[in-house]
Amino acid sequence: MEYLDFEQPIKELEDQFTKACNIGEESDVDVTATCKQIEKKLIAKKKEIYQNLTPWQRVQISRHPNRPYTLDYINALCGDTFLELHGDRNVKDDKAMIGGLGKIDDQSFMFVGQQKGYNTKTRQFRNFGMANPEGYRKALRLMKSAEKFNIPVVCLVDTPGAYPGLEAEERGQGEAIARNIMEMTRLKVPIIVVIIGEGASGGALGIGVGDKVMMLENTWYSVISPESCSSILWRSWEYKEIAAEALKLTAPDMKKQKLIDEIIKEPVGGAHSNRNETFDTVKKAITQAFEELKNLSASERVEKRMNKYLDMGVFKS
Repeated sequence: MEYLDFEQPIKELEDQFTKACNIGEESDVDVTATCKQIEKKLIAKKKEIYQNLTPWQRVQISRHPNRPYTLDYINALCGDTFLELHGDRNVKDDKAMIGGLGKIDDQSFMFVGQQKGYNTKTRQFRNFGMANPEGYRKALRLMKSAEKFNIPVVCLVDTPGAYPGLEAEERGQGEAIARNIMEMTRLKVPIIVVIIGEGASGGALGIGVGDKVMMLENTWYSVISPESCSSILWRSWEYKEIAAEALKLTAPDMKKQKLIDEIIKEPVGGAHSNRNETFDTVKKAITQAFEELKNLSASERVEKRMNKYLDMGVFKS
């Protein structure tokens, strides 16, 4: 288990708890009272830390190496029913963007999302979750197929941004993202978007337009990352914490500004601390969102979706 800087007090208490339990197992000393006391302190410390997180700390949790990624959610939600589909039918299959058909209970969904890697090899294979134009074109192809067969779409967003390389720009990165945004606004089937980690810039928006947009509690959604914002404004990454505060990128900030519809609670300690509980919560949120959307006609759904995005950024004096 890896710990972030601000989680060190938790690590110390967990080490004490493990040590006390080991002493009890290896000797005749009764350490039950001591273990209970340490456990009580541990629970209190976790609540204290996670109820008072700064925006930068939430950004750190969203990037935690043990945090579940898109395929983890899909496998947990769909089990053996998931069938991954490949390729944009134009250039190649982008490994940073995955998608395919799967079932939650008896309902079929088309899943689309960015996938990061777990170690150096898989991170390079997945291009660190940064999709090329062919990734966004693959996502659009799958969404249009879902529309053809009247299958709802679930988008799982987790990316530090679209790939900014020269080859990606030459193949039309901006056009691919813009086309996805346009096509998603008028897609006739329900679109449910869940931000499960990082939601950075156009890389997130390329699969981020939906009837229902939800964020896990310790995720972020912004036009730019705190580090990049800091380097532009202050010519240094040292001010990333100030930038994170100023960007208003956390789930509560997004909800307050009416840019998302719902915040999905995470277990104390983050999604990685109790994966099964997180998967169950996300499953319930997706199922509930679909129940709200399924009875609308296609025209009503599209009109409502378009009006939702047209109202963003509009203020009445």
